[in-house]
Amino acid sequence: MAWDLHNLFLRHAKEIARSLRRRGISPEDAADLTQDAFLRVLATPPAEAASHHNPRAYLYRVSHNLATNQTRRNRLLPTVDLDDEVAAQVADPSPGPETIVYSRQCLAQTAAALATLPDRTRKAFELHRLSGLTIAEVGEELGLSTTRTWALIRDAYRHLLRYVDGV
Repeated sequence: MAWDLHNLFLRHAKEIARSLRRRGISPEDAADLTQDAFLRVLATPPAEAASHHNPRAYLYRVSHNLATNQTRRNRLLPTVDLDDEVAAQVADPSPGPETIVYSRQCLAQTAAALATLPDRTRKAFELHRLSGLTIAEVGEELGLSTTRTWALIRDAYRHLLRYVDGV
């Protein structure tokens, strides 16, 4: 027999979080532990023999055990609260290696996609996007109407999106 976790959550989540707060756990941690308790029951439901038992009591036991584990972990690994200025000095604002590699791959795909565009379409896109010219200015530069210029730039955007997403 499976438990209806949705209804159990609606009926008991607040009182479980309240009981955790009474044990001295912060409201944020109590909310996290309450969700963790329900996720734990969802991921590994009780044994078949336990299905005839009280689900509320089982959820309280799971949340109590999770709170005990967190308290032990907090004692082993003390944390220090930092204000925003100190945290900004500690954090490295530079991108990680994965971000750098991904960005370079995207740039290479974009350059390859630009190279496959017809010359006039590529030129219109580059003037608009890279040089910062307005559509009207690009149209004057290429000797095209504003509508035709916009169509070329729109086609270039569509081509780039298809090419980069499809590769």
